[in-house]
Amino acid sequence: MRDGYLRKIDYLRVSITDRCNLRCFYCLPAGGIPTSPQGEILSFEELLELLGVATGNGIRRVRITGGEPLVRKGVIAFLSRVKAIPGVVDLSLTTNGLLLEGSAGGLRRAGVDRLNVSLDSLRQERYREITRGGELNKVLRGIDRAQREGFSSLKLNVLLMRRTRDEIPAFLRLTLERPLHVRFIELMPIGEGVAQCGEYLPLSEFWRALEPFHPASVRVEGGGPAECYRIPGAAGTVGFIAAVSHNFCGACRRLRLGADGFLYACLAGGGGIDLRDPLRRGVSRDKLGELFRRAILSKPREGDFRWEKAGGRSMSRIGG
Repeated sequence: MRDGYLRKIDYLRVSITDRCNLRCFYCLPAGGIPTSPQGEILSFEELLELLGVATGNGIRRVRITGGEPLVRKGVIAFLSRVKAIPGVVDLSLTTNGLLLEGSAGGLRRAGVDRLNVSLDSLRQERYREITRGGELNKVLRGIDRAQREGFSSLKLNVLLMRRTRDEIPAFLRLTLERPLHVRFIELMPIGEGVAQCGEYLPLSEFWRALEPFHPASVRVEGGGPAECYRIPGAAGTVGFIAAVSHNFCGACRRLRLGADGFLYACLAGGGGIDLRDPLRRGVSRDKLGELFRRAILSKPREGDFRWEKAGGRSMSRIGG
């Protein structure tokens, strides 16, 4: 289906939990946030029903997110059922990687096509500081296991921050050695990120490190907004997502379904609709489809990610 600006909307990010086993400083307060009561989070059956509505209205790519999706009990069986929904042609999952070593095989057997792993530092102490307690070696072992299980299109999401600017070359070298897709993402003024404006590192800093490698533009599988490049002779690729300095809304194809059943038309605000309450009232699938289409048509021409327009939403609730 197309939105009011003729963009084809075929990509849905689905948060299945607002719980996470990390407390990254740009995402959550040190003490975490109160998690939603059990009844506020959609059950797997409810999520599957809404995914059926979504595919009936043009969604073809589905990404499962959180919080941290692998902390939810029964996620592997749920993913198998998502993959079996007629219309789902691409199923992916975003994880912080802490539980990936023990889950990679099950994810592969469930039919997950692609994985994104959030990894903001390659230095143990710095990683522990950023995540407030994470174990880098667990994540690295999880990445290794995922590659052995056959996840060839494995992406690493790296937040651009002033405190990790000196690590950009190390991440670039990682693509020389391994078939990984490293993507640098600008810090956005959302949730806890609003208070971290001093950590914001513009895309120009990334380019300063990349240009000496003489990168060539390439296309990488997936429905995301990253612009990707390959360093000559590299096994992997490098890319960037720059929502703040380089608005890409004109090519946006996505919606976000929160774990509480709210369908977000735009990450920066400006549209969306609650699907949980109508679903629980027992409205027909046709009516749910009408609400889904209404959300698509509420999608704004573009979101505003300027720091002076910072919003108060929490990424752990929306779905990272």
